[in-house]
Amino acid sequence: MPPRPSEENSAPRVGPLRKVWRFVRRLNITFWIILFLVLGILLGYLAPEFSSHLNPISNIFIYMVKCLVVPLIFSTLTVGIAGHGADLKKIGLMAIRAFVYFEIATTIALAVGLVAINIVKPGAGVDLNAFSTDNTTQVAKKDITWETELYGIIPESFFKAAAENVILQIVFCSIMFSVAMIKVKNDKYTGPVLAFLDGLSHIMFKVTGLVMNFAPFGVLASMAVTVSKSGLGVLVNLGKLVGTLYVALLAFMLLVFVPLLLILKVPVREFARAVARPALITFSTSSSEAALPIAMENMEKFGVPKQIVAFVIPTGYSFNLDGSTLYLAVASIFVAQAAERSLSVGDQLMMMLTLMLTSKGVAAVPRGAIVVLAAALNSFNLPQQAISVILGVDQLMNMARAGVNVIGNCLSCVVVAKWQGEFRQPGWELALAHDEEVAEQYNEYDPEKQEVSSH
Repeated sequence: MPPRPSEENSAPRVGPLRKVWRFVRRLNITFWIILFLVLGILLGYLAPEFSSHLNPISNIFIYMVKCLVVPLIFSTLTVGIAGHGADLKKIGLMAIRAFVYFEIATTIALAVGLVAINIVKPGAGVDLNAFSTDNTTQVAKKDITWETELYGIIPESFFKAAAENVILQIVFCSIMFSVAMIKVKNDKYTGPVLAFLDGLSHIMFKVTGLVMNFAPFGVLASMAVTVSKSGLGVLVNLGKLVGTLYVALLAFMLLVFVPLLLILKVPVREFARAVARPALITFSTSSSEAALPIAMENMEKFGVPKQIVAFVIPTGYSFNLDGSTLYLAVASIFVAQAAERSLSVGDQLMMMLTLMLTSKGVAAVPRGAIVVLAAALNSFNLPQQAISVILGVDQLMNMARAGVNVIGNCLSCVVVAKWQGEFRQPGWELALAHDEEVAEQYNEYDPEKQEVSSH
């Protein structure tokens, strides 16, 4: 009889393709987003004609994400407030703490931007006569007043707000609905509704996971289109202004975000890992909305309770725009420098106060930061054609300010959770691991915990 093969020899051999596939599966989505971002830049530079037709792919990704926003926010916020027997006083205290943090963070952002722009002075020597006012007129059609801001909070119709993806109005409706459910105090009526919304929120997170698989392709298309239209020259055009903004944003994060994480004893590396994917998606697509679902999901995985995530992040999209407010400080003083207008410290502080108040509606306005800037320039009699100068590199600046907005909103969740004493309560990891698919996603989000599936 032939000798019996040893147990070691009888084990199935893994082919090279199988090994490659296993290695690829171990790479999380953040790696692919970074890789495809670089490929998009190369594609836009090497094949601009072809790349100019890729805009629909980028738009499809953003559209897919936007369709998740309303059901995700409404279901998670309602369940977070009404589904856990929440105390209305506790909710009110959480809201007050969130808004206190929002105001402090945005005020510091304005101060950092103001200091940076006065040190570098990138507007000095810019000839505004070379630029027309056509684009300015097109951008600055919408006035920003207290009335429009107030109307932006309370919707005429829930369905109109949902159709237009007005986040703050959806938050308002969700809070009103949640408070009404708490006051009913009858499981016969509220039980089925809560069960439906809880199921909807879980399903929407799974849908988010499916949509995020398309993120690298959306990022590639977005970057390819941007580079194909402007060329690599856009990376250095008005480089002093763009560089000032990027350095100021980096300084703001190093001076505010990092010390805050250390003071609160929050693991910095884990937080960076949690915000990496939403920040990259926002940076590459220039859309904060594109990262909202994954930012909410990652903050829950990071240990912030659902009710805090569901309230703070959507609200922060209108009230905690650190990157946008810093950008407004830089851009407004840049215009004054270009116009050779000498503004006193008092004038600059008054302009910053105006921007701090009007910037709260940026998220609800198309090309919001530019519109707010146009309104501020008009209020202080500064030349509107300066916006044409900024529009040339606004895409690059928008990518950075939107990315910082998302990171700041994620941090605000942690700050409020810490302030409430609810960050990473006992059993938070077990609650996540309850669902086998959620546990698998958690492993993917944390590369140190990744394991190759046996299936």
